[in-house]
Amino acid sequence: MTTLTASDGHTLDAYEVHPDGATASMVVIQEIFGVNAHIRSVADGYAAQGYHVIAPAMFDRVERGVELGYDADGIEAGRGFAGQLDIEQSMLDVAAAIEHVAATGPVGIVGYCYGGTIAWLAANATPVAAAVGYYGGGIHGGRDKAPAVPVMLHFGALDAHIPLDGVHEVAAMYPDVQVHV
Repeated sequence: MTTLTASDGHTLDAYEVHPDGATASMVVIQEIFGVNAHIRSVADGYAAQGYHVIAPAMFDRVERGVELGYDADGIEAGRGFAGQLDIEQSMLDVAAAIEHVAATGPVGIVGYCYGGTIAWLAANATPVAAAVGYYGGGIHGGRDKAPAVPVMLHFGALDAHIPLDGVHEVAAMYPDVQVHV
């Protein structure tokens, strides 16, 4: 693990993969389950494609070393951790991850679940080149934050946790954002 320091002095862990010859970077933002084996494998997959990848442990402000299972207990715990986070502080943690990999070249951000919402917000508040969000349930709540870079969003048509009305509203508000359902 790599240690990052946010501009407010908070330190957080991050999983980092830096392949030789990388000319661009990717910040991978976790689901509510932490930087677990799945998120590390996602980071490894992007690194195998030539990206310098970093996956910051976004829950470190609440509890360090969070790795939850994909079961009811994991969902409950993950929602609890996410609910304790301050979005401005989370953006500081994302900015620290971006800064850490920026020397490699342009930085993209991709997020899943909780991380999908963070990727959406980062498209407005951080110096990323592009953002991709997968099933970010909080995107509709952050729809007033117009993205400043190209964004692609993915949602499940049968996802009971994300109302499609909100997805369609975001798509209508930002026609340049690629929204896939």
